[in-house]
Amino acid sequence: MIILTRLNGEQFAINCDLVERVDAHPNTVLTLVDATKYIVAESLTEVVERVRDFRASVLVRSAELQHHLPADANTAGRQPAAVSSLRLVNEPEEG
Repeated sequence: MIILTRLNGEQFAINCDLVERVDAHPNTVLTLVDATKYIVAESLTEVVERVRDFRASVLVRSAELQHHLPADANTAGRQPAAVSSLRLVNEPEEG
């Protein structure tokens, strides 16, 4: 979930998986898959960045859990899956 701000200053959390579209005309309007609309104080770019950051944090947390789960009957004797580091696609690769 991401935290956004209504125009009156109240903050609320929204499940970003339910956001179908974000428009900026001139206010930023989120349209959910069920056609519910929310007008927020954040810009379109800020909303997109928060969604991207949230989704990246889910991937990072998943990788952390894979390395720190205690062994149980289902995982005993198995090696943890290899996890590669994440990088943004638009960042140049260091060489």
